[in-house]
Amino acid sequence: MLAGDNIYGADSTDAAKSMDAAIAPAIAMNLPWAAGIGNHDQEGTLSREGVMQHLVGMKNTLSRFNPEGVEIDGFGNYNLEVGGVEGTLLANKSVLNMYFLDSGDYSTVPSIPGYGWIKASQEAWFRKTSSSLQKNYTSQQPSQKEPAPALAYFHIPLPEFSSFTASNFTGVKQEGISSPSINSGFFTTMVEAGDVKAAFIGHDHINDFCGKLTGIQLCYAGGFGYHAYGKAGWSRRARVVSVQLEKTESGEWQGVKSIKTWKRLDDQHLTTIDSEVLWNRGSNGRGGKDHDRS
Repeated sequence: MLAGDNIYGADSTDAAKSMDAAIAPAIAMNLPWAAGIGNHDQEGTLSREGVMQHLVGMKNTLSRFNPEGVEIDGFGNYNLEVGGVEGTLLANKSVLNMYFLDSGDYSTVPSIPGYGWIKASQEAWFRKTSSSLQKNYTSQQPSQKEPAPALAYFHIPLPEFSSFTASNFTGVKQEGISSPSINSGFFTTMVEAGDVKAAFIGHDHINDFCGKLTGIQLCYAGGFGYHAYGKAGWSRRARVVSVQLEKTESGEWQGVKSIKTWKRLDDQHLTTIDSEVLWNRGSNGRGGKDHDRS
């Protein structure tokens, strides 16, 4: 999952070739991948729309341009549904949903400075999609009292990412939270929807923390590539998200049981740090350190 600023467009003489090079390792390993766009991708030889069109045309991509038949702001608003285990009642139902939203680049409203934000049309699409997925899941699986959990991916942090201090997050905050200067209300929309358990963003490259607010984990990943700024002596890193399914005593696979995360550093030992549980089914979203993984 690539959360934007996949390339640093201002330094790219050919944006398409730069994206091909950035995503080549995933393609070479035959891995499925998905991406959104940030505020720097379109600063080169392709427009913002052109960047997304190129991404959806690449090999092994699960990226989508926009939902069909929906008037919506931005490019790269889509959801991915992860089906259950083959041969079970959930084989053709999504046990995990992943929403991608285009958080824009810079404000297009002259009186509002700073970065862009998730617009009303995108929130309306998200609410409708979330409601439909939840009704479908619980109607087909009445034994599941909770809807299938969901993850959200976008680039620019919501203002709520400023709610944390070092005492209530895991990871580091080494620069300011570069959120929009207005609050469009998308965090409240996610809380009301009830299925999103964690949201993952990029944008601020040397922040890598996760903090929980009103039942939702808000997570940075930290800088991954070497095309943009970082911090000397601070390893580039990727956030790993691991989703575990529940298995009954009779051996039948069910829906998602827990969601864990950690970060993998690009150092000599590919070190793993900051393992934690983001969500456990039936725990009201309570997370905590995962002491089983070093």
